[in-house]
Amino acid sequence: MTLRTGRHFLQIPGPTNVPDSVLRAMAAPVIDHRGPEFAELTHRLLAALSPVFGTESPVIVYPASGTGAWEAALVNTLSPGDRVLCFETGHFASLWRTMAVGLGLDVDFVPGDWRHGADPEALAARLAADPAHTVKAVCVVHNETSTGVTSRIAEIRAALDAAGHPALLLVDTISSLGSIDYRHDDWGVDVTVAGSQKGLMLPPGLSFNAVSEKALRASETARLPRSYWDWQPVIEANRKGFFHYTPATNLLYGLEEALRLLAAEGLPEVFARHARHAAATRAAVRGWGLEVLCADEREYSGSLTGVLLPEGHDADKVREIVLERFDMSLGAGLGRLAGKVFRIGHLGHFNDLTLAGTLAGVQMGLELSGVPLASHGLDAALDILRTP
Repeated sequence: MTLRTGRHFLQIPGPTNVPDSVLRAMAAPVIDHRGPEFAELTHRLLAALSPVFGTESPVIVYPASGTGAWEAALVNTLSPGDRVLCFETGHFASLWRTMAVGLGLDVDFVPGDWRHGADPEALAARLAADPAHTVKAVCVVHNETSTGVTSRIAEIRAALDAAGHPALLLVDTISSLGSIDYRHDDWGVDVTVAGSQKGLMLPPGLSFNAVSEKALRASETARLPRSYWDWQPVIEANRKGFFHYTPATNLLYGLEEALRLLAAEGLPEVFARHARHAAATRAAVRGWGLEVLCADEREYSGSLTGVLLPEGHDADKVREIVLERFDMSLGAGLGRLAGKVFRIGHLGHFNDLTLAGTLAGVQMGLELSGVPLASHGLDAALDILRTP
């Protein structure tokens, strides 16, 4: 086994690097999850989570991956045979659709090219063709982790409002929350789905639903089977500072510290930092003469950048060389993008020098892989990073 020195560059778009202070917080002893100290922790956490989601509605925490939060969003609001509208924006949007079908929902899947986000005009057309309001929910991935494309949720909400359509709006923010501006209340989202392992700078293991009053009313009549995922017992227990299941105590310690870090930096500053690093990364890609996968500048992701390689070149080979030579992990192309795309994660606990090192490693890996490229990609990124 090759001996590695220095830090490993984990530049996949999640799980992301965990700050040292979060790791230290997680190392604290476990406490009684039925005791008063834990109740105080729960109340502090729920209060600190609200501004990150941009909501005054309940935020429900599960010991689960983001996939669990997907399921919770569906089973708490819908009944067998309900019609839902989903947008094919990438691999994870497709997986959410697969889950919905498996749960017995009737899914209307709006096709996409994986280079654009959810189309508000396409939504408006679908809603106009549904005067009977048979569509019960619209499911959108805010930031598609497989592509680096961010859907315009405010415009999706506007299309629903313009149509006067009562469908619920369910939004996946797994790779955008804490990295890209998001507003659950202002954008009229009914259920926001999130996970701990990306912008929240934690290991995998926690997932979240932020839930509107409209979604809570829908849960009273929804008939999809639910037990572990049922919102009501969690909300009831949270009022007293507890959970109706055994919580992931040490992850909650880490969450409190991660939320403290976000608040100390300030969310607007966090979003600006991510946008700046994303712009520098795209400058590097174009400086290499390569193509950013996202095709609409309004939908550029602050969390990650998908890089499309020329025909005849294997993105996985680039990733393999970068890992072997420079001890850096890049995101693979998923689904229909396998071998065609690699993904550079630039989210979470991240700074200018980390990005500069990341892009230097990518440039060297591309050169060693025989991908034809111009040599000024890194310089183009540094020009942006030099600017305060």
